[in-house]
Amino acid sequence: MRFCVLGSGSGGNATFIEGDSTAILIDAGFSGREIERRLEIVGVKPGNISAILVTHEHGDHIRGVGILARRYKLPVYIASATLAVAAKALGELPEVREITSGLNFCHQSLEIHPFSISHDVADPLGYVVSHKGISVGYCTDTGYVSKLIRHRLAVCHGLVLEANHDPDMLRNGPYSPALKQRIASRSGHLANHEAAGLINELVVAANLSHVVLAHLSGDNNHPDKVMECAREIIGNNGPVLYLALQDRVGEMIEI
Repeated sequence: MRFCVLGSGSGGNATFIEGDSTAILIDAGFSGREIERRLEIVGVKPGNISAILVTHEHGDHIRGVGILARRYKLPVYIASATLAVAAKALGELPEVREITSGLNFCHQSLEIHPFSISHDVADPLGYVVSHKGISVGYCTDTGYVSKLIRHRLAVCHGLVLEANHDPDMLRNGPYSPALKQRIASRSGHLANHEAAGLINELVVAANLSHVVLAHLSGDNNHPDKVMECAREIIGNNGPVLYLALQDRVGEMIEI
């Protein structure tokens, strides 16, 4: 398998995952043209994408879903509650495949397991995508690490995981008290130390080899703080760590 975070942050999120000849996107939160451009940077023809998986209805995750689905006649996998609140933003879709947390499904050669996460939206999902014994996990926009999240991600060889904010920067930053409380809540976003702690736990499973730390806040975090916190908690014997940024395409990672 191989995967690449095309960009991540409050301005847009999209991740490419491929197993053999089956290529999908998890979220499409940039414009359709921008996602096409970013795919081409890593040598992927946009027409090779065969489906879009949606995590939740916020614009930075669905902005380009409708246009790409219509342009390339793609099925969109989405929870029914998410579809209900996002229908206007998505527009008419060529094919909707409603999914449920905890129920595996297959898309061509990929086996996909959606699982519940904790965010202040209708029915937020994380995903584990597997092919021939290799699994890649995707878990952003969750306020805390539940037992279910730990259980689902324990099988992963690759992982895209949120590291949204540094608590001190959030506390002393420019946001309103209400927004600070939302971000730090159990239905908000993961702090750096929470993400690093989860990675440290998952390393015990001996599968995890590559982790992309994603959805960094532009106001309440800094790449140096993310890596410093991760190294302090995980040490030097953990997986290879990458940072997903908003304004540039990440590395194509092969497992």
